[in-house]
Amino acid sequence: MGGFFLWATSTPDPEPVAVAALASDELVEVTEADGYTFEPIAGAEVGFVLYPGARVDPASYAPLARQLAEAGYLVVVPEMPLNLAVLNADAADDVIGAHPDIDTWAIGGHSLGGAMAAEYVGDHPGSVAGLALWAAYPPGGTDLSRAEVSATSIFGTRDGLTSLDDIDDSRARLPTGTAYVSIEGGNHAQFGSYGPQKGDNPATVTATDQQAQIVEATLQMLEQLTPQN
Repeated sequence: MGGFFLWATSTPDPEPVAVAALASDELVEVTEADGYTFEPIAGAEVGFVLYPGARVDPASYAPLARQLAEAGYLVVVPEMPLNLAVLNADAADDVIGAHPDIDTWAIGGHSLGGAMAAEYVGDHPGSVAGLALWAAYPPGGTDLSRAEVSATSIFGTRDGLTSLDDIDDSRARLPTGTAYVSIEGGNHAQFGSYGPQKGDNPATVTATDQQAQIVEATLQMLEQLTPQN
């Protein structure tokens, strides 16, 4: 048990770009409490809960979360028990409950976090309106083919941990209108900012370029949920 604890809690340090993205400024207020909340100073109507990948510090997703918040969305990256989303797949319940002013929510996640986000959608019909899978797919027992959510599956062609076959196999378990976004040259680790990951392939696109594409694809999903004034 002690070895498992050490394995789960030995996470790579967030890269300097992630640490820098945790600072509040005139556009986004960042708060730390059981994870990180990125709140647009101008307010938000739609919220996005992002589950981190296994053994990844939630701070490592700060650059992407901040860009989404700068576009006008409340973004929360919750801290997971032992850094494993599988131990608290219902973490979004607390996030949603803490922000009663937000009427519309989406959920997403990276790798194992994405799998647990998909499971949340299946277990809580009607709770969220959108789903963003980052190098992730629903668990085998989770069928979202009839789920009434706007969904996007974003993946890299150089991913050494979530294969293109995994993505293809998941299509039957996702809603009919799911958008599939392939990032040419993208790998697994560059969905966050925590450095190279064992078992992954080297990316042939920069982290900045890959993350810009991730943010753009996620925003396209979130914009479908945004009330039109």
